[in-house]
Amino acid sequence: MNPGKILVIDDNKSVLSALEIMLQSEYNTVDSISNPNLITSFPNIKSYDVILLDMNFSAGINSGNEGLFWLRKLKELSPDTAVIMMTAYGDIELAVKALKEQAYDFILKPWNNEKLLTMVKSAMELKRSKVEIHKLKNKTVQLKKIITQHNNNAIIGKSEALKEVLDLVDKVASTDVNVLITGENGTGKEMIAKTLHAKSSRKNEVFISVDMGSISETLFESELFGHLKGAFTDAKEDRIGKFEAAESGTLFLDEIGNLSLSMQAKLLSAIQNKTIIKVGSNTPIPVDIRLVCATNCNLDQMVLEGAFREDLLYRINTIHVSSPPLRQRGNDIILLAEHFLNTLAVKYNKPPCTISEKAKTKLLEHSWPGNVRELQHTMERAVILSDSTMLTPNDFIINSTEKKGLDDSSIFTLEEMETKLINKALSLSLGNFTEAAKKLGITRQTLYNKLKKINAHGK
Repeated sequence: MNPGKILVIDDNKSVLSALEIMLQSEYNTVDSISNPNLITSFPNIKSYDVILLDMNFSAGINSGNEGLFWLRKLKELSPDTAVIMMTAYGDIELAVKALKEQAYDFILKPWNNEKLLTMVKSAMELKRSKVEIHKLKNKTVQLKKIITQHNNNAIIGKSEALKEVLDLVDKVASTDVNVLITGENGTGKEMIAKTLHAKSSRKNEVFISVDMGSISETLFESELFGHLKGAFTDAKEDRIGKFEAAESGTLFLDEIGNLSLSMQAKLLSAIQNKTIIKVGSNTPIPVDIRLVCATNCNLDQMVLEGAFREDLLYRINTIHVSSPPLRQRGNDIILLAEHFLNTLAVKYNKPPCTISEKAKTKLLEHSWPGNVRELQHTMERAVILSDSTMLTPNDFIINSTEKKGLDDSSIFTLEEMETKLINKALSLSLGNFTEAAKKLGITRQTLYNKLKKINAHGK
């Protein structure tokens, strides 16, 4: 017995009886209405999977307009319910009108029992499909909300170097232009990409991150574009790629400088055409994404060396955002350290801690070659190993991998020395550009220009 619910609406009592007897042998619930005026007050009208609706109710009127009127009412009350129209006075024009008003199908009286049962069964399957689609859509919406909330962590910092980046992000977030984020390892390039997404019109859609450096050349197309079952030996089922997964959202391609020229060509084709072709298929699939790429490589230099396609660089580099190294962010070091201290204390069930002034000085004087990632690991070790609620310099195990200072016997290029002086001035000025420029004897704008040049070269 089918658990579906059927409702029959007809003013002919013999028609209602015949349909009830026939349908009750197939379905658990079969109800009927002899007066269509009861439709608007009928309880739980949305709970019915299929409704059989007569086209004519008034004596002497065979136009079908009454049925079309009540069909519209039913679609207002229960949009997903499948409605089958019935009439003894059918013609093609009337059938077309009913279908245009979103009727599922049209059957003539007297009906063929087998044909009617097949039609009802098909309508029932359509209703259930719509219910499943709604469930999937609701789940997708909820998952997107969860993912968006997880990705929507604010960037911490007040330095001018960071403010310049965030100002640029604010300017381009509302557009769909492709963005390239460059910077040293650990400077938070993915965080900038997530912030860009969170401030864009796609913020309620997914943010998909892909580490391009971890994808082998043989699996590149499958990972990014997807594949069909049987496309290759291990393709045991159809799979969507990252481009499809990011549909309507943002696709973040990290470490894009690690791609081979062959992989670059395939990526360029997808970006240019805004379509992908799954492995094992010849059918192009249109994709709608916001593309954000990141690298710690000097792509301009790679282009000159023939290691990176110039046309691909132009495609991904409509807007260039340079993520500043931690050593140029001054007091942001302390703000980040305190943030990590609070979150890690909770994670490891430790009492709230503070950082002593001498310890802060030690953190500020370190050049942080590993940037924010190194700082986070440093704070994690301190929280785990310390037995005190006040962290001192001895609690911070900082790797002595910093470059040598300016007062030793090493030889540096003028560009390297200039970079060291600028970083030192910014550190001493706690990230204040105006103060750092004064210490260096240059204008604030000159300092900005020099930093842009340094960051562009990955120094």
